[in-house]
Amino acid sequence: MPRTAVELDLAVSYAIPRRGLPAAVSFRRWAHAALAGRIKRADLALRIVGEREGRALNRHYRGRDYATNVLSFPAELPPGVTLPILGDIVLCAPVVAREAREQGKELLAHYAHLTVHGVLHLLGWDHENTREAEAMEALERQILDSLGFDDPYAD
Repeated sequence: MPRTAVELDLAVSYAIPRRGLPAAVSFRRWAHAALAGRIKRADLALRIVGEREGRALNRHYRGRDYATNVLSFPAELPPGVTLPILGDIVLCAPVVAREAREQGKELLAHYAHLTVHGVLHLLGWDHENTREAEAMEALERQILDSLGFDDPYAD
């Protein structure tokens, strides 16, 4: 699929100190790569949170009482409203850092992967069954490769 320009309005907010976290420009680049060729215009918000907020959000919206690496909240617009709002992504920094260490991954690469993963969820991709998971993972690999990152699913 040819890569077409995407008009992206991305709001990045840091609910924790920014030290050691990727800059907003990096999140924009990763989100843009996930959207390119798939959508023409997109507005989305990305929030980087601590463990406490990550856990509260996961408990409230998914009924799971632990902090998870990434949460995606697709926009639910009223019928007839055609704004380019995709939704919100929440990344839990302590979980992302812990996973990167445990999996022997570069922290920046893990953030890139989870950003791409979250954006794909906003576009409707999922991994509820094997077929969906394989398709989504293949797309993630392709996008991350285009960004210069290694396969996030390689052992």
